[in-house]
Amino acid sequence: MAGQADNRAPYAKIAAHYTALIASGQLQPGSLLPSIKNLAEEWKVSTATAEKALRKLRNEGLVRGIHGIGTEVLDQPAPMSSGSQRQDRGRRTGSSWGAGERSDSHQAAVVAAPAEVAQALDLEPGADVVRRSRVYRDRHGIVAHSTSWIPARYGKLIPQLAASERLTGGTSLQLIAQVTGHPISHRIDTASARRLTPEYVRLLELDPENPPTEPVVVMTAKFVDSEGTIVEYGVDLGGPGRTWRTESEVSP
Repeated sequence: MAGQADNRAPYAKIAAHYTALIASGQLQPGSLLPSIKNLAEEWKVSTATAEKALRKLRNEGLVRGIHGIGTEVLDQPAPMSSGSQRQDRGRRTGSSWGAGERSDSHQAAVVAAPAEVAQALDLEPGADVVRRSRVYRDRHGIVAHSTSWIPARYGKLIPQLAASERLTGGTSLQLIAQVTGHPISHRIDTASARRLTPEYVRLLELDPENPPTEPVVVMTAKFVDSEGTIVEYGVDLGGPGRTWRTESEVSP
C-alpha cells in the first residue's frame, strides 16, 4: 500500500531520517551525527534548517550536544505508541511499525467478549468478538503488547480478521471501511498508568518471580465509523520503562 506524500518541513524530514537510523540500530549509541555544515550540504538546506533538525533530535532525547566534539547518539528505548498513532502512521506510510520496530506473535480467534470489551464496543456481555493480538518490539525488547477487539460480524465479512497472521491489503480498520463503505470518522483515546498484574506479566514476557515494580502505561482507543458505529476497540500495554510521547504543532 502506497503511503501519502511526505509534506513535512525539511528539518522534520531530516530529523525523521536520523530517528529511524537510531531506532533501527544503524546509528549506535555514542555515534556522532554529521555537523550542521555537513548536514546542510548533504540535504541541500540552510544551516539554520540543519540546526533545527538537530535541535528536534535533542529535544526528543535521542542525541546530545558535546561542546567541541559534536552531536552524540544516546541509548534509550523508543517510546510506545497508541493505536490511534499507529493508525496515523499506517495511513501515512503504509505500515503501523515505528522506526526500528517489528511485530510478531500474531494471534487471532473468535471469543466471548470480556465485560470491559463488550461495554467499549456497545455489545451484550459475552457476545462473540474477534480478538487480534500482536507484540511490537525494537532492539531494546517489547515496545507494547497490542490487542484489537472487533465485533464478530466483521469477521464474517472479512475472514482473514480471524486468522493468526499479519493482515494483507490494509489494516483492520481499512479493511472494515472498504467492505462496509463507511470510513472511520473519529476515535476516542485514553491513557492510564496501571500496576502490573499476573496477566500483564505474562503478556509482556516478564519474569514472574521478579517482575518490575514500576507501573506500565495502558492505552485504549475506540474507533467509530461515519454511521456512529464502534468498529474496533484497541488496548495497548506498554513494556516496562516505556513512555508515551506525542507531538503537535502549536499555532502562534
